[in-house]
Amino acid sequence: MTHPDATVLGIETSCDETAASVVVRRGDGTGEILSNIVFSQLDLHAAYGGVVPEIAARSHVSVLDSLVEKALADADKTLDDMDAIAATSGPGLIGGLMVGLMTAKALSMVSGKPLHAVNHLEGHALTARLTDNLVFPYLLLLVSGGHTQIVLVKGVDDYERWGTTIDDALGEAFDKTAKLLGLPYPGGPAVEKAAATGDEKRFRLPVPLKGTPEPDFSFSGLKTAVRQTAEPQAPLSDQTVSDICASFQRAVCLSLADRLDIAFSRFAARFPDIADRALVIAGGVAANKALRGTLAEGADQHGFRLVAPPMELCTDNAAMIAWAAAERMAAGIGGDPLDTAPRSRWPLDSRSETVMGSGKRGAKV
Repeated sequence: MTHPDATVLGIETSCDETAASVVVRRGDGTGEILSNIVFSQLDLHAAYGGVVPEIAARSHVSVLDSLVEKALADADKTLDDMDAIAATSGPGLIGGLMVGLMTAKALSMVSGKPLHAVNHLEGHALTARLTDNLVFPYLLLLVSGGHTQIVLVKGVDDYERWGTTIDDALGEAFDKTAKLLGLPYPGGPAVEKAAATGDEKRFRLPVPLKGTPEPDFSFSGLKTAVRQTAEPQAPLSDQTVSDICASFQRAVCLSLADRLDIAFSRFAARFPDIADRALVIAGGVAANKALRGTLAEGADQHGFRLVAPPMELCTDNAAMIAWAAAERMAAGIGGDPLDTAPRSRWPLDSRSETVMGSGKRGAKV
């Protein structure tokens, strides 16, 4: 079934990147990114070892208008050429969400174009359809600073969350491990760099929730184990830091592999007739080469192919927000009212309950 072409302006301000993009979805379901502008606030937050919500929101205010102008100019389009205006409406930091959504509302009112208030997680979930023309259903592993989830993507606005973290997200665990070891922010790249010269078997760290029947995640206990490992080694030599990072990274890889084994088997049992099975990875942690290698190996063993969109589309960006809105339009889902409120919490699967609990240390490896 074909649909009219849709050109959408997207805005993303859910955390510490300010972004604007113009994307077109063609009637045959293929898409093209006409512009994709991202302003990183990394330097603003580095001194604090993490994102400061008020600083993030003020930065969004100061640069968003100019980014929207540049996104339109780079796409050689005007506001009148848009078929819709889309903005991240949640989940995320409420101050940043307010900036992006209010800007989108103003542009919608001025242009008369419909507003689409997009779930940030749906943007991640649908990106592979833009980059790889992927068909439903498929598995999504979302690993970022705020989320660690395994999701069955059945269709637009149709998701089942199979697993989630019961405490820290994986990106947060990387950041906290880096801070504990005296490494710079952001922690993910710093830990990966240190791990490259480390002995991953020097320290036996736990694999949280290993062997449990549901594919949930826990990283709080692993983070505690890193602290308990590091303290007796103080003062830490560079080699010890590298060895701890390598051991931490190995435990994370083993945890992801164990959790995904359950998801792979569940998918195969539920969809036995699907030959082209895919695992999509998204989120900033997806940049880690060791994790990608682990995921690729596990996917191959279970007859899945690993689909990893370009890194600039795995981290926070506005192209995925514009694309998600265009996909919703093609699915016949209308725009949102101008009194739509931002939501700091917004589960992708509305039927999923919030998972609460404490981290479990798991088996030593």
